[in-house]
Amino acid sequence: MVSVDEQIKIIAKGAEEIIEVEELRKKLEKSEKEGKPLTVKLGLDPSAPDIHLGHAVVLRKIRQMQDLGHRAVIIIGDFTGMIGDPTGRSKARKPLSREQVLQNAKTYEEQIFKILDKDKTEVKFNSEWLSKLNFADIIELASKCTVARMLEREDFQKRFEAHQSISLHEFFYPLMQGYDSIVLESDIELGGTEQRFNILMGRSLQKDYGQESQVAIFMPLLEGTDGVDKMSKSLGNYIGIYEPAEDMYGKVMSIPDDLIIKYFELATDIHPDELTFKREQLEKDNVNPRDMKMELAREITTLYHGRDKAMKAEEYFKSVVQRKEIPEDISEFVVSPDMIVNGVVDMPPLMVAAGLTSSNSEGRRLIEQGGVKINSIPVRDHKDVFIKHNDILQVGKRKFVRLVIE
Repeated sequence: MVSVDEQIKIIAKGAEEIIEVEELRKKLEKSEKEGKPLTVKLGLDPSAPDIHLGHAVVLRKIRQMQDLGHRAVIIIGDFTGMIGDPTGRSKARKPLSREQVLQNAKTYEEQIFKILDKDKTEVKFNSEWLSKLNFADIIELASKCTVARMLEREDFQKRFEAHQSISLHEFFYPLMQGYDSIVLESDIELGGTEQRFNILMGRSLQKDYGQESQVAIFMPLLEGTDGVDKMSKSLGNYIGIYEPAEDMYGKVMSIPDDLIIKYFELATDIHPDELTFKREQLEKDNVNPRDMKMELAREITTLYHGRDKAMKAEEYFKSVVQRKEIPEDISEFVVSPDMIVNGVVDMPPLMVAAGLTSSNSEGRRLIEQGGVKINSIPVRDHKDVFIKHNDILQVGKRKFVRLVIE
């Protein structure tokens, strides 16, 4: 049995804010006394089901609590998803169709178990109870919150002051998310800092309905590989949890040195004492940041791919990136005859077809930056690039294909 003090130390690692720590202590003491795990809630809006390390910050914290013996309940917001979370929006979000919600929810359900312990996780869809509320129930729920309080929410306040429309149904999103906490009688709810209003609404509503209020734990946003903006697929600075081990390892190695400790804190499960030791090592210049970053890359890659693949990814990085060697086991790409005209190609469509880039515009950008090479020679223009059979096409530092021309 892990002591209450030790549990608080682990739970608090990396958290932006806990409301309230003393309430958390009382809940943990009660859990220990009764031998009953705490119920940890996380609500997921199934509108963006592609999980990266930024999304995984909250999931990793829940996994740490599962390892301490507690129970996670993941709420897939199939009902609230049809409204759309207005958080951070300058206008109402377009509601998702029922079919879109269910498809996204299925994808989320598959991905979360890359991180969470399936045996200690219960997945629920909030349509199970929200769809059964009658109009009297909804009026009662709405009576628990004033319009003035709703307008304290930053995004609503900005839209109100800018004379932009706020649809009445948007006010129901935080109420419905809070109602989820009442149904679950949740002890703890986690979320990013942008979910502060919604999660605190749950605390308030639980009290109004005669329950003990949940503890709110807010996790910070994780900057992406550029070290500037929050991790986002649209910005291209993300590390996906399903990326190949070599790509995951290499992307972690590309983060700025000043993010090493933050990534250890938010993207791994290392103990708080070990985190403190690593921070002190860096501050006292007792370790080369590159070596610690390699340890970080190995740790994160191991979490998602296992130790063996992480070690192979490290060796791949050393040979391809550090020693600039061309890897031996390069996959082949058969160039379609209609792509070649008089021995030359338009390079961006070729890179997209080979799975090396996601769009022609990304390919052109990489060429302009000098990030595309053929047989180690940089490609200077994207049009009329001469290629021949068995050429090695390299995109970035880690992506290679052998071109096959039949």
